Amino acid sequence: MATMIGYLRVSTEEQASSGLGLDAQRDTIQRYADAHGWDVAWYEDAGLSAKSLARPQLQAALDRLGVSPKRRDVDGIVVAKLDRLSRSVADFAGMLELARSRRWALVAIDLGVDTSTPTGELVANVMMSVAQWERRIIGERTSAAMQAAKRAGRHMGRVSVLPEATADRLLELRATRTLAATADALNAEGLTTATGVPWTENAVCKAHKRVAQTSPTPRHSSKDLPLTI
Repeated sequence: MATMIGYLRVSTEEQASSGLGLDAQRDTIQRYADAHGWDVAWYEDAGLSAKSLARPQLQAALDRLGVSPKRRDVDGIVVAKLDRLSRSVADFAGMLELARSRRWALVAIDLGVDTSTPTGELVANVMMSVAQWERRIIGERTSAAMQAAKRAGRHMGRVSVLPEATADRLLELRATRTLAATADALNAEGLTTATGVPWTENAVCKAHKRVAQTSPTPRHSSKDLPLTI
């Protein structure tokens, strides 16, 4: 009976996405393995992107596959979706060459291909090229949209809200203290930024500008602030 490495991967953004979770991938691989009479050795990388092959469990799987065929205890690697391995054509091409030279199989269930065959290798290469093209197109469109929004004066990204009590205290401190002293005082009082991290001079400067602009009745005008920052 053949033993295949079942590789699972999900990025941070994909963890909550339907059909991309680790459990869904595991179920797909297990059913495929049962149908082919394989044993499965599981490896998984959770919260990691496929932009590179520098993933701990993937590298461990490749190391296990990299020994000589006579000493190897696994016959290949199987994934539910090809992009669970890589979205880079160059990286995937290197993996294909490694599979050929070491004589192990790479199976992508979503494509129904096995790279130990010439046809399976051809289809896998074409699909990886399409996946990389799609990622680059999405990136270009996102960048263009962000630039258009920036020109229109719209904010892009998550907006964090500073608690009113913290904002008032920041204004009060800035009336008589430098940025550094204000950050130290806020941290000493256990008050954090809107994202829950300690204050820095830069964070105080940015927060003060936002608070001063949005406060309907500012407690202190800019002329009250010390010139030294």
